[in-house]
Amino acid sequence: MKIFVIVGMPAAGKNIARLYAESQDMVYYATGDIVRAEVKGRGLEADAVNSSEVSDELRGEDGMGVTRLALEEVLKSGADVGFLEGMRSWPEIELIREKADSLVVAFVTPRNVRRERIVSRGRADDSPQAFDDRDLREIAYGTAIPIAMADAYVLNTGSEEDAISQLDAIVMQETARM
Repeated sequence: MKIFVIVGMPAAGKNIARLYAESQDMVYYATGDIVRAEVKGRGLEADAVNSSEVSDELRGEDGMGVTRLALEEVLKSGADVGFLEGMRSWPEIELIREKADSLVVAFVTPRNVRRERIVSRGRADDSPQAFDDRDLREIAYGTAIPIAMADAYVLNTGSEEDAISQLDAIVMQETARM
């Protein structure tokens, strides 16, 4: 199995990888989906506080519990190609690489573009200050390391179609080697 590990800062366009995978009938698991399902399964309100608490609990002491769950799901699928999203640290990448052939793909977008995307959503928690706070939290988790050490990059500064085209080129090149 070839696993494409999708990393990036908030609003960098990681969801484009999900759209791509779904359009190609490829398996896609995001750690955030697992957390949201657990929050719902516990009958909790799906707010930032509950999501953060459940996420921390699922990640466990070593921070990799939810990654283990997502990896287990993608491996159980039996697919030739799968996608994992939501890894925030290099040890999570190493865990995946111990279990499967993988390629880390970082979605990168200038900070001002990411901020505009988030603020334009208009949610109560999507203020410029909340954006800055979230960026700093992500960096504290270690997110910058997988981005800096990625195997391939999608520069998401144009259209969604352009980003999909970049990702498709990466996937086609890698799967041709299988």
